[in-house]
Amino acid sequence: MGLVPAAEARTDPGACVQRLIERLGWQLQDADIATPRVHGGPVCERADLPQAQAAGDLRVQLPRAWTAPQRERFLQTLLDDPATVCAYAFELGKATRRAATRLQDNPGYRFSALQLGWIGFGPGGARAQGWQGFRSFGRGYQPHGSNSAAVQAFYDGRVRSECGVGRQVAQLATQRELYGDAAFDAAFTPGELSIGTFLTLHDTDSILLGHHAGDFFADGKAVRTSQRGRQAFVGAPGFIEHVFDPVYLDDINNQAENFVIVDVGPGAAEALREHGGFAHYDRTNRRIWELASRMPGPGLRRFERLLFERDRALRAALPASQQPLLAELDALLDDPFYREFVIYVHPRGIRPVGYHIARLLDRNPRTPFAFELGLHNLHTTLYHRWIQSRLQQCAAASTHSQPEQR
Repeated sequence: MGLVPAAEARTDPGACVQRLIERLGWQLQDADIATPRVHGGPVCERADLPQAQAAGDLRVQLPRAWTAPQRERFLQTLLDDPATVCAYAFELGKATRRAATRLQDNPGYRFSALQLGWIGFGPGGARAQGWQGFRSFGRGYQPHGSNSAAVQAFYDGRVRSECGVGRQVAQLATQRELYGDAAFDAAFTPGELSIGTFLTLHDTDSILLGHHAGDFFADGKAVRTSQRGRQAFVGAPGFIEHVFDPVYLDDINNQAENFVIVDVGPGAAEALREHGGFAHYDRTNRRIWELASRMPGPGLRRFERLLFERDRALRAALPASQQPLLAELDALLDDPFYREFVIYVHPRGIRPVGYHIARLLDRNPRTPFAFELGLHNLHTTLYHRWIQSRLQQCAAASTHSQPEQR
């Protein structure tokens, strides 16, 4: 028996890697084999982790004769396996849904084009709600105090912003839900959580679009994302934008809708894969707009009620000449993409994209709209930062749990 410094009594670092791998859903088994056998499977196509595991995904056999360093080196490589990134997407999806739900459930978080600055924090000012400005006219803010308290202001405070900031807040709130408050506060600097105009973010340390964003994934029409599977979409930012020139806009405050993807159903995922992404649906949006243009008529929220709510009385009252047009519109909007591709848009909340296309027919009837994915780093820089944060937490917990002497 002798004295051993606590730092020397730490758990093998390979144990932390294995714990994280197993937490993400990998099932490890030792076997009398010479080289590892890995079956990741189409994890991003599954609804959740239990379904993926039931289908036999995320299984690996390791050589029983391997030493601890050999095992650790291999498990480190498994962190970069596409199946691991998709397993992480399950965690990201749950965090996105929690964040979006809390934001939509706050009646104090509102949209207004008439306010003193780009973002409005009410009579108490930004500091009272955990933020401080760094650009004039409310064009740039960063947390003042704890990061989690700053995000909390959008969960239960009184704040105003347009939908672009709403998208940024949803993205940052997702990271808070993914990390947990303590780790979220420790992992990011105030500058990394900047919010404001999109142009402002480029000149900051923002993890979304600034100096610390790292490696972006660019897939505007979702061609590659559609081939990866439904979970590859979840948490990603995007926007619905007018196709024709701004002179054709009637409601400038609804010229675009910035969103974060909350969920993608199996039918929507299959339709996107079959059609190769958003370009097909941009053409469908154009056809929907053309048909709607041939159905003039009065009424507030007319197309929203006709096409999304399917108001029976309103539909029955349409002239006979418009009924075939309505039937064709129904058929187009019955595509699973319009019903199962679910997004969060401030202040409209969590709704399928079909709702937004119908709503925009009312708001800006002189232009069709198109879909676009925004640049994001969810599966690159932000994924690796979350991995490193988890490994550091594990190492710290292992150190603290060791006795001072043995």
